[in-house]
Amino acid sequence: MKTSREAPSIPSPSGDTVESPQDGRSWLVSRGLVPETRAQRILALATFVNMIGSGVYMVSAALYFTRVVGLPLAQVALGLGLAAGVGLFAGVPVGHIADRRGPREVYLGLLVIQAIAFTALVFTRSFWLILPALCVAELARSAGGAARGPLVRGVGGTDLTRYRAYLRSVGNLAGSGAAIAAGFAIQSDSRSAYLALIIANAVSFVLSALIVMALPTLPPVPAPAKASRWQVLRDRGYVAVTAIDAVMSIHHQVLLFALPLWILGSTDAPRWLVGMAALLNTALVVLLQVKASKGVDDSASASKAMRRSGVAFLVGMAAIAAAAGAPVWLATIVIIIGILVHTVGELWHTAGSLELRFSLAPAHAQGQYMGLFGLGSGVANVVAPSILALMCITLGVPGWLLLGAVFVVVGLITPPVVRWAERTRPFAEQTA
Repeated sequence: MKTSREAPSIPSPSGDTVESPQDGRSWLVSRGLVPETRAQRILALATFVNMIGSGVYMVSAALYFTRVVGLPLAQVALGLGLAAGVGLFAGVPVGHIADRRGPREVYLGLLVIQAIAFTALVFTRSFWLILPALCVAELARSAGGAARGPLVRGVGGTDLTRYRAYLRSVGNLAGSGAAIAAGFAIQSDSRSAYLALIIANAVSFVLSALIVMALPTLPPVPAPAKASRWQVLRDRGYVAVTAIDAVMSIHHQVLLFALPLWILGSTDAPRWLVGMAALLNTALVVLLQVKASKGVDDSASASKAMRRSGVAFLVGMAAIAAAAGAPVWLATIVIIIGILVHTVGELWHTAGSLELRFSLAPAHAQGQYMGLFGLGSGVANVVAPSILALMCITLGVPGWLLLGAVFVVVGLITPPVVRWAERTRPFAEQTA
């Protein structure tokens, strides 16, 4: 059996020991720049590669289908919408399979399916052939999130909270890099550039699958004899927490959907704020998510983080709303303040949401529980544009404040709902 060799240490002037300068990995681990274990690093690398491909696809999909394939915009919107709707319901059943068959193998298979589905898009030109490929890809993507949940739990180690936050920072860093790369390709506005982006997405799933193959197999956690096949659907407390998180998750579209329309249509703020909002938000998430998640390691602290996030969303949205009718300099200042405060709320919400979805789920059923939580956030993404268009754009300032107040109320009711979920959850002794 191999034993790991400790890096040489050098005495410091104070009498403590410091790591050898040659031990670059130890230095990176101590600074929190890379995870501690090999399995954690492998999954983080797979996440980074996966999110690069996904980020490229998100930016270029509509342009590829309209400018290269030649589909009408209405068909593209219909196809993407139908695929997203179909994918919503894959998480729970596939998550259950991952719980019973092992998350590594199921997640690996779903990555391969996504690679095949997105490759098919390169060779199809008919809407009726593209639609099933999109649906299969979206089904695999949604199901992949459910299978990945128990995989993250299995390799996360003793500080699972920190590792989950690290993965989110890695994902945001990859997504922002992908958006920049896609922007350069789109600038050329050529058929070859759009094709390259779609192919890059397909290749990213192949590479992610090859990386995941290096992970050890994780045996399923034995289920109690009385466990139900679809236990999560009977866990009313977890369903309630999922619904609360879904409402709060609408905030993810505020800076991406509502803010650009608000800046251009209702304020005198400069247009460059639209691009800066996404850049600033992503940078703060990459830099601060791990720090914001520190101490959010049980359901009580997660509930408090959710409660704080609701207040932050109200303050941030009120600042953004205040830009209406303000002079350029003041509108710019209050919008930047709003972006910063809203991002703080996002950091708190993410920390609380990640902890609740894991800590309230039994260890033997992490996959199907992650699937239900993913369904909640998926529904939020589908309905968010319509809600934000009505509240923030149509109603204007009152709508911004009203929606912010909704976030506050949701945050305030989270702690008692979570306590009820804890009291009523089945197999509490086996929770992760």
